[in-house]
Amino acid sequence: MTLSSGFRVGIAFLCLHCCFWATGSVYGIDWEQRNLEFSSLIQPILKKACLECHSGAEADAGLALSHFQNAKSILKARNTWAKVIQRLEIGDMPPADASPMPKEDRQKLIDWLRSTINDIECGLTPNPGSVTLRRLNRFEYQNTIRDLLGVTYKPAEGFPGDDVGYGFDNIGDVLTLPPLLMEKYFNAAEAMSQLAIQTPTPGPVFESRIKLEDLKADRGGSFKGGKFVFVSDGKMNIEETLPWKGMFRLEAGLAGEEVAGEGPKVRVSVDGKKLKEIEVKTKSDNEAETVAFPFRNNSLKKMTFSIEFINDFYVEPKDGKPKQDRNLFIYDLKLVGEKPPIPVPESELTSVHRMIVRATPQSEGSVLKAAQSCLQPLASKAFRRPVRKEELDRLAKIVVEATEEGDSYEAALQLALQAVLVSPHFLFKVEVPSMKKATEYPLLDDYELATRLSYFLWSSMPDQELLQLATKKQLRDPVILKAQIKRMLDHRRSSEFVENFAGQWLNLRKLDQFEPNRTLFPQWNDEIKALLRSETYRFFQHMMRNDQSILRLLDADYTFLNEKLAKFYGIPGVQGDEFRQVLTKGQKRMGILTHGSILAVTSNPTRTSPVKRGKWILDNLLATPPPPAPPGVPELEKGELKGTVRQQMELHRADPACASCHKLMDPLGLALENYDAVGRWRTTDKGSPIDTSGELPNGDPIQGPGDLIRTLREKNTDQFARCVTEKLLIYALGRGLEYYDRCAIDKIMVKLTQDDYRFSTLILEIVSSDPFQRKGAREEL
Repeated sequence: MTLSSGFRVGIAFLCLHCCFWATGSVYGIDWEQRNLEFSSLIQPILKKACLECHSGAEADAGLALSHFQNAKSILKARNTWAKVIQRLEIGDMPPADASPMPKEDRQKLIDWLRSTINDIECGLTPNPGSVTLRRLNRFEYQNTIRDLLGVTYKPAEGFPGDDVGYGFDNIGDVLTLPPLLMEKYFNAAEAMSQLAIQTPTPGPVFESRIKLEDLKADRGGSFKGGKFVFVSDGKMNIEETLPWKGMFRLEAGLAGEEVAGEGPKVRVSVDGKKLKEIEVKTKSDNEAETVAFPFRNNSLKKMTFSIEFINDFYVEPKDGKPKQDRNLFIYDLKLVGEKPPIPVPESELTSVHRMIVRATPQSEGSVLKAAQSCLQPLASKAFRRPVRKEELDRLAKIVVEATEEGDSYEAALQLALQAVLVSPHFLFKVEVPSMKKATEYPLLDDYELATRLSYFLWSSMPDQELLQLATKKQLRDPVILKAQIKRMLDHRRSSEFVENFAGQWLNLRKLDQFEPNRTLFPQWNDEIKALLRSETYRFFQHMMRNDQSILRLLDADYTFLNEKLAKFYGIPGVQGDEFRQVLTKGQKRMGILTHGSILAVTSNPTRTSPVKRGKWILDNLLATPPPPAPPGVPELEKGELKGTVRQQMELHRADPACASCHKLMDPLGLALENYDAVGRWRTTDKGSPIDTSGELPNGDPIQGPGDLIRTLREKNTDQFARCVTEKLLIYALGRGLEYYDRCAIDKIMVKLTQDDYRFSTLILEIVSSDPFQRKGAREEL
């Protein structure tokens, strides 16, 4: 047996994903035959060996198996049964204190389960799957705001963290919209609109409150009980000199009860000319309504304002009927005026303002036309598609109504921009549902495809070039699509892809929480932490932009260092603060497994953790996550250790409940023991020489980090490449993978293998795949 095949046999003991993607029958499942096998062969084994502990609401470990009644139900819950296979294969199910399962029954159950959950027909149009309506996560939101408005303010810094699913924070199923976040969106929209659009400086405000107790009426009225009361027709005059010419308003707090079907009528005149006549209707004389009487002041002379009560009505009580008495009550009077706002000088307008406010009521002839001219390109860009007429009309109406209420045109545009920024079409990546036609699943429309592509590679909205290609329906042209992918990967925005994909796949975000013991590791500080993360990002970005094989992630003989980080590693000959590419031959560094960032996040604060490092390799490089530790097993990670880590692990592994999993993780992690908890090379641990030797599950020996890396690179190429493909497809789609996605992954793997695992080929094949290009459904079996 070769090292490659033997290693795979061992890893298969924990292979949830390997089982998941095993080759199935191209002809699909014969359900009648499978159901017969389930009832006659499989259910008796389950009843005998499993269901006593794994039934009902109190099932051990929360794993209930009693409700599965046919083969289709097994396929539908394939992830659950893949975990069952794991436990069966490593031998801890049934547990040691239960009746043993005959070897032939165990193998029969494993074989049947694996065959059933992996059998899928890859026809011409396999289901491309369905993506839940996806909200922009906070990184995407921040980037989109930046690219939409060109403002530097970072509104998402105060947002609550996004939930993570399948290892990433862009998964539609977990991107909820709690009330707190919605409130944050409203506040951010208001702040963004004020930064983007400059409004005129408000002019001076005049307000003169008139003392009611000083007023006199020619007849029928007087000041009583804090208000001026007209009990019969009458008129009062007010004299006032206004400070400037222009628009003013008389504001009156009025009340009056309806009598004989009519409320009190008030006539307001200025210098003897009638300004306005209104009817006052309030529920009682204690509930005043403020009424504004606007007028233009054309002189600076003293003006006379007249207020008249003109429809008095009174009937004496008679025959048991109460009196009817219509009166007018005045609670408040004031004169108010504002000088016109002072426009922002043309020379002081920002480029963002000029981009948005491209038309004015003066240039377009009306507020409505000007608003439409400004909002049509803005909303189309924000919604990542042409804005619809009814949407544009609603936004323009906001501007018209705000200006009618006295807001400046620019302030009204701010309100419309706020409406755009809290629209679901901005906050969510909306993909309009389409119906399947015969056996053909519908394609995304071109704008939806541009949006998926840009948020995949840029974590932001499509730029003008992508949107223009979508408008021309050219984005699916294979030559154009390939050229666009190259352009996007070469663009500075692709650094967002590096940080958001690689940062989560490789667990680099956890570096923020890693704080080693400063007494044991005095070389560590926040600057070193930042430099280590930058090294891995620069390395990944270089591999991506130079279109290298993804296998170089494992065995590259170079990295990116500056003087301070090189000294931390003990690598000579690097000077200056700038990062540069450094060859690592002879420096005991090769690929990402020897990066300090990854070695640190897989360590404990006081020492290394071969368990974490071995599990990290299984999870992130081989897609074979081990099952969780059995309940009640003590953690090696707790407390102070005596002796070397290897010695303690050997004691821990002596527990039969631990041995089955640790024999897979430990050799991988122990091979990296020459790197301490912060990634520096060492040869001793607590004074004892470090032993990095190990044995793979198949019995083949492995010695040290170089041996481990060569094994992964040369003997497990396909498994590593498939793992990267799966992780990248999850990130690209924003959803977890389903069993029917195997068809797309198999096709991607064929192209990837043919092109020496080039990074651009992987991206192109993912973007060209049916799950990325089409709209499917979540299958209900």
